[in-house]
Amino acid sequence: MNVREVIKLPHPMLRKKAHEVRDFGDDFQKLVEDMVITMREEDGVGLAAPQVNQSIRLIVIEYPEDDNQEDAEKKLFIMANPEIVKWSEETELGMEGCLSVPDIVGEVERALKVEVRGLNRYGKKMKVRAKGWLARVFQHEIDHLDGILFVDRATTLYKTSDEEAAQAEQV
Repeated sequence: MNVREVIKLPHPMLRKKAHEVRDFGDDFQKLVEDMVITMREEDGVGLAAPQVNQSIRLIVIEYPEDDNQEDAEKKLFIMANPEIVKWSEETELGMEGCLSVPDIVGEVERALKVEVRGLNRYGKKMKVRAKGWLARVFQHEIDHLDGILFVDRATTLYKTSDEEAAQAEQV
């Protein structure tokens, strides 16, 4: 298990549509483990395979299912070929950042609730119903699989040294 390099803009891989996962063998399992370690090492809450220079539809997320509950235990989500199949009409503006876009944060409007279907790390069907910040993380990571970055969706962008960004991150 290794920490992998997280590629940064303007790397062309970040703008490509990733390929469907079809092989869940040893190489895939190693990638899953490496991505989880990399996400944790980088202090991220999510990571998509294109961010570690792999053009496949794989995301890992580690975040509490209920972000309203203080001291909620984090849950690890590993999903291949994720697809948002339902989303709420209700949206929310929130501050986002990205490991592949350092030193910039931005306000992005996202659905408040989503239902995501895909496959677990062994190729078995799975479904996740997410709300709040977890829903935002799923939308952000799935965007990576289509070559879309949060800066493309942001209504406002800030350098992380800006006072507004620092205040927003504390919320």
